[in-house]
Amino acid sequence: MVGKLKVFNSLTRKKEDFLPLNPPYVGMYVCGPTVYSNVHLGNVRTFLSFDVISRYLRFCGYKVRYVRNITDVGHLLDSGEDKISKKAKLENLEPMEIVQMYANDFHEVMATFNAMPPDIEPSAIGHLMEQLVMIKDLLKNGFAYESNGSVYFDVEAYNKKHPYGILSGRKIEDLISDTRDLDGQEDKRSPLDFALWKKAAPEHIMRWETEWSDGFPGWHLECSVMSTKYLGEEFDIHGGGMDLKFPHHECEIAQNAGTHGKQGAKYWLHTNMLTVNGQKMSKSLGNSFLPCELISGDHELLDRGYSPMTIRFFMMQSHYASTLDFSNDALEASRKGYIRLANGMRVLKEMEWVEDDGQTDQDQVDQILRLCDDCYHAMNDDFNTALTIGHLFNLVKKINSLHTGHLKFGEIGNEVFDKMKQTFIGFTEDVLGLKIESDVNYEHLLQTILEEYKTAKFNRDFDKVDKLRAELKSEGIVVKDMKDKVEWAFEE
Repeated sequence: MVGKLKVFNSLTRKKEDFLPLNPPYVGMYVCGPTVYSNVHLGNVRTFLSFDVISRYLRFCGYKVRYVRNITDVGHLLDSGEDKISKKAKLENLEPMEIVQMYANDFHEVMATFNAMPPDIEPSAIGHLMEQLVMIKDLLKNGFAYESNGSVYFDVEAYNKKHPYGILSGRKIEDLISDTRDLDGQEDKRSPLDFALWKKAAPEHIMRWETEWSDGFPGWHLECSVMSTKYLGEEFDIHGGGMDLKFPHHECEIAQNAGTHGKQGAKYWLHTNMLTVNGQKMSKSLGNSFLPCELISGDHELLDRGYSPMTIRFFMMQSHYASTLDFSNDALEASRKGYIRLANGMRVLKEMEWVEDDGQTDQDQVDQILRLCDDCYHAMNDDFNTALTIGHLFNLVKKINSLHTGHLKFGEIGNEVFDKMKQTFIGFTEDVLGLKIESDVNYEHLLQTILEEYKTAKFNRDFDKVDKLRAELKSEGIVVKDMKDKVEWAFEE
């Protein structure tokens, strides 16, 4: 790695040198999907951002353990009804069938966008026993209380020993004054207290028997349990969308400190929200679309569909902590930008250094070496993919100049050429996760070749017939001469 890596830490609200607790190992936990609905683009943006962060850390030589959870416990309520149970009733399925169906969809979507799977993907239900242990520890430590079959975290008791609101910068006094009285709050000592265990209503399907009641764990609990189980009481990075900073991540810190005396993660990273033509993306505004709609173009706000790598490239063109605005113009510009990088990649992969009559041009050498270093400097600046792409575009100019002969190989030398090739391919493929894709209709091309075959056969040009037949066979295609037509089949 060239230079020092700096990240913006939401906990301290400043950019800091990245210093892993146990180098060269890095533990990273990211709040994963809640599997009761289709994957939305906000999910995609968050998980692609942390995919790039994980990729870059590995690229720099760190050994990364990337943990991303699955929320599959029915504790996310919709007007008093658990969302997983609601879906199960509507579709006449078991709750875990709903969970599996949406988990499969999530994995397919992330694979479509070339996201690497996490090293560990634990589920909330799979760690129910550990959640019960943490609840008991919090009760024993005086930071929780039981009330009418439910167990709540005591925020005011915690705040006397630890600052509650340290991540979001909120003061407990302000939070109390801004809190409204809501139905179902009568069991709490304070409206700020949050559920660690919730007694289930009679109609609640997902429930487990405990000493307190038949019920289910609170939402915030699962991430505290799974992050510390797989990464330790102190680990390096905790990530998620900005909407999770408060209350979810704030509550995680409180649970961690209340149980272990430690806050959990050293660095907290948050991705920003998506907008569409300057407006917040939401179902109520009718301006949200699913990843499949963005690919197919089957949405009234889209002029056309865009390939998965174009969409991934589009999301890399903005810093992960910045608002990302969708528009047809921006997507079209990203399509052209991605193609530019893909063509550079295609040309460079086929290119080998050859000795020619070029003489060393120190200016060209310095420019290429500086651009290679700048790719590292950009990613070291809080994983700034937008700046990195700009430097890669400048390297494409050098690649094209070599390809056209305007820049001679001898002007830059073999060592500089190899560095440029390794840097460009490494940052494009390994770090940004972009791969060459094509919209070419290969079956149409095959039919074109068969037409050429038929023409050669009609003209009795048997040398060409034999050549085309042999070339197709080498690709696993067999030509079948029928009585009045020519067909093809896969070779057995």
